[in-house]
Amino acid sequence: MRDKTIVIVGCGPGSPDYLTPAAKRAVEGAHVLVGAARLLELFPSSMAERIVVGSDVEKVLGEISSRRSQGRVAVLVSGDPGLYSLALPVISRFGRDACEVVPGISSVQVVFARLGLGWHDANVVSVHGRPAEGDMERLRDADKIAVLVGGGGSVRRIVELLEQLGEGRRVFLCEDLTLPGERIRQVDPGELSRLPNVGRGIVLLLNDGVFV
Repeated sequence: MRDKTIVIVGCGPGSPDYLTPAAKRAVEGAHVLVGAARLLELFPSSMAERIVVGSDVEKVLGEISSRRSQGRVAVLVSGDPGLYSLALPVISRFGRDACEVVPGISSVQVVFARLGLGWHDANVVSVHGRPAEGDMERLRDADKIAVLVGGGGSVRRIVELLEQLGEGRRVFLCEDLTLPGERIRQVDPGELSRLPNVGRGIVLLLNDGVFV
């Protein structure tokens, strides 16, 4: 693994307490850190060069490409790299032989743990900058749906998803997980539609039978 020039590091849901030792070691061994400002802040003692990036994927890939000759590049992603992250385009561009992936703790894991529920049978979808994707028939039959949200348009997309799913869902708005302002609250679907926006977090759509 040490021969791989790029390491994609899952940085957890936000709090330094949820960074894994493996993630910290991966960053310690990197010469360049590439990631959002809030992720770079998780590693204040790192002496690596820091490249702050936004949502422009092609720009991120270009920054990674231009820094590979300098040594090992750590690409920081939120949560776990396997859940709607930058990992896929990075691996697609540079190849699996060049990339190591360090898994992280996802916000999905955290919120189900907070509610004391298993998530092996949960369906995970994202409306972060996109409409909800997935087999709607399968989602209608699902008892647990975790919707990753963030950015403009998230509320509208969740409301549209709820309309397609039909009635009988409890809606939980889960914001700033693991951070000091963490808040998990059940909201009425009508209340959700009146919110101006939902910050980065998760909305859980759960059937009543989940709590029996």
